[in-house]
Amino acid sequence: MRRSTVLPAVAAACLALAGCGGGEASGEPEATGSGTSVTQVSLGVLPLVDLAPIYLGVEEGFFADEGIELSFTTAQGGAAIIPSVLGGELDFGFSNPTSLILARSQGLPVKIIAPGGSSTGEVGADYGAVVVGPGSDITDAAGLAGRRVAVNTLRNIGDTSIRESVRAAGGDPDAVQFVELPLPDMAAALQTGQVDAIWVVEPFLTGALAQGAVPVAWNWIDVSPDLMASAYFTSEQRLQEDPDLVERFATAVARSAEYAQENPEEARDVITTYTQIPPEVVAEVTLPGWEPEVNVDSTQRLIDLALEDELIESEVAVEDLVAESAR
Repeated sequence: MRRSTVLPAVAAACLALAGCGGGEASGEPEATGSGTSVTQVSLGVLPLVDLAPIYLGVEEGFFADEGIELSFTTAQGGAAIIPSVLGGELDFGFSNPTSLILARSQGLPVKIIAPGGSSTGEVGADYGAVVVGPGSDITDAAGLAGRRVAVNTLRNIGDTSIRESVRAAGGDPDAVQFVELPLPDMAAALQTGQVDAIWVVEPFLTGALAQGAVPVAWNWIDVSPDLMASAYFTSEQRLQEDPDLVERFATAVARSAEYAQENPEEARDVITTYTQIPPEVVAEVTLPGWEPEVNVDSTQRLIDLALEDELIESEVAVEDLVAESAR
């Protein structure tokens, strides 16, 4: 059943950009008809399942309760969001912690202010994994050494977490041959033998499993069972100029995360409103965990791995990366 319905839908529409409206950073309050001030806030996002809570939070009025009117700017990739936030075009952005660690190591003043999606901590039921094709002789993470493994971005959270899986399984993490491929192209590359394994997140994980792929590593869990795999961030300048706005935004994000965690079917429903992932695929995907607080410990683990795997030359202090109000 999954092969006949989920696979074609994934192949046709996975992770296509939704028609979300853009917005310029403002952070300026505007008076409403009732005299209550509302702050227009712009957020740079990606069409990923991680973001379901924030869209639910808008629907449920959690941001309105904090005097925030949120507008979304959907980016083609996370690399475009960081400079837009630092340049003041966006108030807040969404990224993975390793991208922000790399930015901070380069002297860019980014600050994590709220959590995004987290690993479920359940082997066999996480929303990202390394998979191989049916019949592969790779049976565990150690077997990835010396093989071609596709990641969506080189020298980022994918390859450093996979190295940790290989290391933990007794293999040589430095022997893995990473290949950069867009997520929509990975399943075909695996089928044709262009690569030996692929690292995929939802909804591509569900699509790959429907094609008979076999998980050999749950790399986020190997880093930390409760790994915070994505986060919301802002610039130091925004944080210094308007700490009250940052606090209100983080409060709304926390309420949204708790609501999504308690109402997974509503989270699934909202995913279809900001992505073009078909409902039949959304019904099958494994949802992230959503926590109300920034996981400082798992962020430190990613900093340690980035240093060990030479993604960064010197250690980034977690206190510099994560805003004090979020620790």
